[in-house]
Amino acid sequence: MKITSVDTFVVDFYRTNLVIVRVSTDDGIVGLGEATLEGKERAVQGAIAEVAEAVIGLDPTRISGTMYELARDWYWRGGPVIMTALSSLETALWDISARELGVPVSRLFGGATRDRVRAYANGWFSGAVTPDDYAAAALRTVETGFRGLKWDPFENYDLTITSQQLDRALAQIDAVRSAVGRHVEIFIEGHGRFDVRHAIKIAQEIAQFEPVWFEEPCPPDSLDALADVRRASPVPIAAGERWFGRQGFVPALSRQAVDFVQPDVTHAGGLSELAFISTLAAAGYVGFAPHNPSGPLSTAATLQLGATLPNFRYLEIMATDVPWRPRVTNERLTLTEDGDVLVPTGIGLGIELDLEEIAKHPFTPRPMRLFEDAVYDIRPPDERSFFNLGVDA
Repeated sequence: MKITSVDTFVVDFYRTNLVIVRVSTDDGIVGLGEATLEGKERAVQGAIAEVAEAVIGLDPTRISGTMYELARDWYWRGGPVIMTALSSLETALWDISARELGVPVSRLFGGATRDRVRAYANGWFSGAVTPDDYAAAALRTVETGFRGLKWDPFENYDLTITSQQLDRALAQIDAVRSAVGRHVEIFIEGHGRFDVRHAIKIAQEIAQFEPVWFEEPCPPDSLDALADVRRASPVPIAAGERWFGRQGFVPALSRQAVDFVQPDVTHAGGLSELAFISTLAAAGYVGFAPHNPSGPLSTAATLQLGATLPNFRYLEIMATDVPWRPRVTNERLTLTEDGDVLVPTGIGLGIELDLEEIAKHPFTPRPMRLFEDAVYDIRPPDERSFFNLGVDA
């Protein structure tokens, strides 16, 4: 079996554009991966075109060797564009191997240890402005079955936060915690906004609400800063969505800079690299909770890891999405009444594309807006749930 083509498809998803990678073979088996890179979709498409030149004609089942050689031969190593391109290819190759064997991808990683994973919702707060808005949105989301909620209450703050601004964020967190009670887990997102002093101050203030973690409290390019925050924080610290490969995670784990690692299967090297990172984390009893805010392919790949990795703690997933999400692929996810997502048991990643539907939603520029006031504008007005809801666990 040989690789005959590597194609990309871009589909507008409101907050970003999904980049889907399709690897075709001369046996007719097709593998899929995701290369969504918020705000840099055209850059990653260029990188994938270069990957295609290197892999056409190769055996798609020779995954380890091919990935090693690609990383070795590219003089410029690491970084979001290159690693996203390589991650999407690696995922698609695992999909091909599993499809050839007629098994789920999880079988190739040791088999399933569970049939569901604990999920927390992102994107549930779209359109909320006031604390009462956030409380109402939180209640609606919990009523659908979610037992975990994550959000960034820090508006457009950059490195520092005033007492007045902090009070505003605390009022929002208080409203959500009061609305949903202590039985629902909350996760506070920082998006790398703060310097060490202000991150520690925030961590000390939010501890009263018992969040599972304070995520990415400071920019991802200073491990010293993160380690300083973690040592002083009464709240567990999570990070890793903007680290790439084991080279990004080994130093953080050896420095004990995090309580949870959050590699993204779309950026950190693909399925096998995430499995390796989970082993590194397990050695230090650090929680493994992959970053996953993107589309059906990244979710499908992350769920396959959730099935097989014993220390997989949480699945991040959007609570709602664009109305056409259920139409661009055959993704069908079930959210249980206990807040778990069932792991699909189809062959490979279990995802097929509808190219006609994808063509109806072409690329639309979607710049990142983390430092604008409209950070809450994460979903369209006609957002929809894409889950089968309310299944008894």
